[in-house]
Amino acid sequence: MRTHAHRSRRRLCLGIAAWIAASPWRLARAAARRVGFISGGTADEAAVFLATLRADLARRGLVEPETLVLDLRFANGDLGLVPRFVAELERGQAALIVTHGVATTLVVEAPRTVPAVYEFSADPVASGIAADLAHPLLNATGLTLMMAELNGKRLELLREILPGARQVGVLANALHPGQELERAVIEDKARQLGLRVSAFTTRNATELDAALAALSAAPPDGLLVLSDGFVVAHRREILETALARRLPVMSGWAVMAESGALCTYGPRVAESYSRVGYFVERILKGAAPSSLPIEQPTILELVVNLKTARRIGLQVPAAVLARADRVLEA
Repeated sequence: MRTHAHRSRRRLCLGIAAWIAASPWRLARAAARRVGFISGGTADEAAVFLATLRADLARRGLVEPETLVLDLRFANGDLGLVPRFVAELERGQAALIVTHGVATTLVVEAPRTVPAVYEFSADPVASGIAADLAHPLLNATGLTLMMAELNGKRLELLREILPGARQVGVLANALHPGQELERAVIEDKARQLGLRVSAFTTRNATELDAALAALSAAPPDGLLVLSDGFVVAHRREILETALARRLPVMSGWAVMAESGALCTYGPRVAESYSRVGYFVERILKGAAPSSLPIEQPTILELVVNLKTARRIGLQVPAAVLARADRVLEA
């Protein structure tokens, strides 16, 4: 009897081993974690974010479809869909929801039990989703690109490039949480530099058109554009107006310099995109979002567009070019 039982157990073990060897995908599927992704924009607009995130997750061993399944949702500008997406992902037993940009506060504030990770440009404290950077709220954490203090450096750079400047325009989305902090930094630094500041608010397309018309009618010496999703989405109109008036534009994200702004100084956004993977990995391994402080960018870059400088007839000082991380010449 013992011999027969031993043989039976041996045959069973061999059968299990053969099943595993023949069907590794079955185990991979069983082990894969479902992670939801919600974007307020289109698939095209989220493509760079997703590609960077996927690459970082793969580096951490979270590879589709073996150990990770990304469940994607795109609102295509209809932000009213975001709470519905959250509910769908929760019902679908997602282990985590990743979001970015304008969808962030809607995801974080939506009823849910599943944790969330975000990357966005606004101030999480002003948005109401954190007590401070060390204390994220509502079962969510992530990264913010908001670094209001950098606007003082941007004004200094603009003054270095335009030593004779006396008036600087500031184009900002008044609905962007934290822009009042940025404005306070700008006002303070402008006083130190002896600059007058004129503000142009852009809460929607109608206000943007009015602001651009006012800039065309009475252009300042330079224009500081505060980066956020709305401004980046409308950068073509903003920069075409500025170039037509030979108006130097300083901004925060490299995409603005790549699109025609004279200069940008701020976070290397792709680094922040990839950092989202760190939060995803930690939470999937059991960390509570409340135990993971909200991060700000640690890598900054100065980008100068010499093609734009030539087009508007401006000489960029050699000292600025020497400090630039990238100089765009074509």
